Amino acid sequence: MLFLILSVLCSVTVGVIFKITRKYNSNPIQIVAFNYVTAILLCYFTFKPDLNEVHADAPWNIYIAIGVLLPILFLILAASIKHMGIVKTDAAQRLSLFIPILAAWLVFKEEFNTYKVIGLIIGFTALLFILRKKTSNEENKWIYPAAVLLGFGIIDILFKQIALYTTLPYTTSLFIVFDISLAVALFIVVYDVAFKKVKLDYKNLLFGALVGIFNFGNILFYLKAHKAFSENPSTVFAGMNMGVIILGSLVGLLFFKEKLSKTNLIGLILALISIIFIVRSQF
Repeated sequence: MLFLILSVLCSVTVGVIFKITRKYNSNPIQIVAFNYVTAILLCYFTFKPDLNEVHADAPWNIYIAIGVLLPILFLILAASIKHMGIVKTDAAQRLSLFIPILAAWLVFKEEFNTYKVIGLIIGFTALLFILRKKTSNEENKWIYPAAVLLGFGIIDILFKQIALYTTLPYTTSLFIVFDISLAVALFIVVYDVAFKKVKLDYKNLLFGALVGIFNFGNILFYLKAHKAFSENPSTVFAGMNMGVIILGSLVGLLFFKEKLSKTNLIGLILALISIIFIVRSQF
C-alpha cells in the first residue's frame, strides 16, 4: 500500500509544481525538456535497460507516436492547470480511462458487463458536471481538460500496445519513449532560442528536474504497486485513480483556493463512483 500512496503523491505533486511555476514566469517547454533529461537518467540507473536488445522489429511506430504525444500533452496539462486548476485537470486525467475502455468495446469488440456500462454512463455524466462552468464565468477554458482527457486516453491505449510486446522489457520500451520525447522537446526549445530569441533560464531547469523526479517516481511506484498486488491489480487501478482525484481536489481547494461549484463537486463524487463500478466490472 505504501507504493500506491507514494505513486499518488508523486502524480499530484507534478500538478502542484506546474501550478507553482505560474508565479515565476517560467517556460513550459523548457521545463518539459529538462523533465525528460532527469527522467531518462533515473530510468537508466534504476532499470538499467539493455539497448543491445532493441532491434528494428520493435514497435517503433508506437514508440514514436507516444514520444511525440507525451511532451505535447505535458504542455496541454500545464495549460489546463493554469486555466482550470488542479482539481478539474486531475479529474479529467483520471477519467481518461474511459477512452481505452471505449476502444476495447468499439474497436476490439470486447464484451461489456452491466457494471462497466453503468460505470461509463456515470463517468460521462461526471465529466459534464466537472467541466460545467458558471454562466457568469467567461474564462472557462474547458477545452484544456478535455484535451488532457483525450490525450491521456490515447496514450494509455498506445502504452497497452507496448505492454503486449514482450520481446523487450517494459522499462526498456519506456526508456526509448523518454528519449524520443526529449528529442521532440529539445527541438522545440532550440527553435525557440534560435528563431524566437527565447532565453534559457536556470529556474526552468530546476522546475524541470523536480517534475522529472516526481514523474519518474509516479511510474516507478506504480509499477512496484502492481508487483506488490500482482494477484489483485484492480486494487492498484482503483487506488491510483481515486487517490489522485481525492488528493488533487484537497490540494486544489485547500492550498490554491480553487473555486468549484456544487455541480463540479457532484461531478467529482460521480467520478469516484464511476471508477468503483469500472473496478467492480473486472471481478
